[in-house]
Amino acid sequence: MPIWDTIIIGGAAAGLSAAIYTCRKNMKTLVISIDIGGQNLLTEQEENYPGYIELSGPKLMQIFQKQAINFGAEIIFGKATKLEKLDKNFKITMGNGDEYITKTVILSFGKISRPLNVEGENKFMGRGVHTCATCDAPFTKGKNVAVIGGGNSAFEAAELLTKFANKVYLIHRRDEFKADPITVDKIKNKNKVEIIINTIIKKINGEKNVDSLLIENIIDNSTKELKIDSVFIEIGYILDTDWVSNLVKLENRQIITNKKAETITPGIFAAGDVTNSPYKQTITAAAEGAIAGLSSYNYLRSKEGKSTISLDWK
Repeated sequence: MPIWDTIIIGGAAAGLSAAIYTCRKNMKTLVISIDIGGQNLLTEQEENYPGYIELSGPKLMQIFQKQAINFGAEIIFGKATKLEKLDKNFKITMGNGDEYITKTVILSFGKISRPLNVEGENKFMGRGVHTCATCDAPFTKGKNVAVIGGGNSAFEAAELLTKFANKVYLIHRRDEFKADPITVDKIKNKNKVEIIINTIIKKINGEKNVDSLLIENIIDNSTKELKIDSVFIEIGYILDTDWVSNLVKLENRQIITNKKAETITPGIFAAGDVTNSPYKQTITAAAEGAIAGLSSYNYLRSKEGKSTISLDWK
């Protein structure tokens, strides 16, 4: 099993900026993420990022991604579910059971889609289970898909997916929706969409790929299998930091860091919206990612008894 110099959890402004800086320091860098862009994928009016005038948040993140890859970063899609401290390194375990060993870790996953917490969700995250219709809708051409949720984001995702998918099931646990009535009415008139209410997801099935959902009607507790190829989770966002709480200090679910992006565990750094930084902006996340990348480089240099960066502008 290869040992990475750093593994970055999160593929948005903070994580990709960190990757740019670690790769420029010739660190073997892996980025693990469920998507590319995070909260920026929801922004079509990115008006305050200096030097960027196209406005689209997703396009800005594509530029970040291209830069990171051009400098040598490797990116894999999936959900990290466990972080362990080994004797000299760290081990990251994925939802599908894959494991990775690294000398340093940069936590930069920010807010993530609120999980369903059902069997199969972590296993197929990024591999049939999605949290961004804007990013992944084109991959559903000719397929049957399910959207989970009852708010505007769920209905907007369903509408977008009708442009690609063969069939769209919108599944909601209640019989009333939080989405605006005009948005609901628009979807109800789509021939490709079938709305299933009073229903929860019990399990996501598949071998290598998602092939069905086990759903349960909460009124009569009846269950059935729904044949689908992809699932889009649209039930809001949370800071999911419980899985790293044994190695970092938390405040309101946010990871506490110092000015060098260091956590309480040497070798683990954090940046962006997942930290207790007071300002949650793309530019501050990118800056914190750069700091985390440079700090991880300094950490490795100091462990090897080499000189570190102090004032890198001199």
